[in-house]
Amino acid sequence: MEATNSWGPPDISSPGNTLERHVALRQRRHPYATGELTGLFGQISLAAKIIQREVNRAGLAGSLGLTGAKNVQGEEVQKLDEFANATLENCVGSGGHVCVMGSEERENPIIVPAESVGGKYVLLFDPLDGSGNIDINASIGTIFSIYRRKTETGPGKLEDLLQPGRDLVAAGYVIYGSSCMLVYSAGEGVHGFTLDPAIGEFFLSHGDLKIPERGHFYSINEGYSSLWDEATRRWVRWIKSTDPSTGRPYSLRYIGAMVADLHRTLLRGGIFAYPGDSKHPNGKLRLLYEAAPMAFVVEAAGGLASSGESQIRDIVPDTLHQRTPLFIGSPRDVEDALNIIQESQDASTATG
Repeated sequence: MEATNSWGPPDISSPGNTLERHVALRQRRHPYATGELTGLFGQISLAAKIIQREVNRAGLAGSLGLTGAKNVQGEEVQKLDEFANATLENCVGSGGHVCVMGSEERENPIIVPAESVGGKYVLLFDPLDGSGNIDINASIGTIFSIYRRKTETGPGKLEDLLQPGRDLVAAGYVIYGSSCMLVYSAGEGVHGFTLDPAIGEFFLSHGDLKIPERGHFYSINEGYSSLWDEATRRWVRWIKSTDPSTGRPYSLRYIGAMVADLHRTLLRGGIFAYPGDSKHPNGKLRLLYEAAPMAFVVEAAGGLASSGESQIRDIVPDTLHQRTPLFIGSPRDVEDALNIIQESQDASTATG
């Protein structure tokens, strides 16, 4: 009797899939795939496991507190910031898949070892988002984005890193919380993987994530309300006012780590906002390290992301550490915010 294969074709939605198998199966769908993206994800996931281990034992290993230095943003550097940055540089830099990297913690492009200059991808990352939460044992994370290089040969250059979000190949984040999760998109859906610490593998736990059309939560730092323009204040007053037909008032949820706030928004719906203000007219979030990769993920899940003036994916960066205002989340909630703010601005202009 002839043996038959009962396994059938590979199914990337199988809950038993590991991260690397998931990425590899997706790559097979493309006739010109070389497997390099799978290898790059393997290096990113290795770095995430190492960072998660250090985060878990930081209090015992003497990894809490400040280094005494300041980064290019003028922010005090935490010991775990530096550890996470070095881990990503070391795990990815010598793997042969990237020609250059950019980090929120480094002023200039990160030159990879000579044997890796032929890599066809570039990587940008925020090694540890939410650093202020480190010492209080609250959620923090890593954000990453992957582009194809623009230069053809030799060492990567600054122009390889200065690309708009619409040109992203893949992006995602890792959240170090009650469990360690890696969420990514390569443009076709959003998928979440949970680390099994006993095995040391990321397994598919949240396949094909879709953000709700509307949520019941908003995330914004109201400590800056005195610095907002009247249009922003009007929107926040509106979202806190009572109207059962639209599910208002919304509940405020703000952790102080973009990864954690947006992870909740992705799963439960709502809006995360970091507008510009009189002190920070361009906002405080970095376009390349925070806004663009998170916009790519949220939009792949059916959400929206805007600076208030244009879609995040259409902004062409001029510098590595360019900042942008951000409104991101459920499509109906982002549309409400943009419409109310625009109406308020138009009314102010008309009466001014």
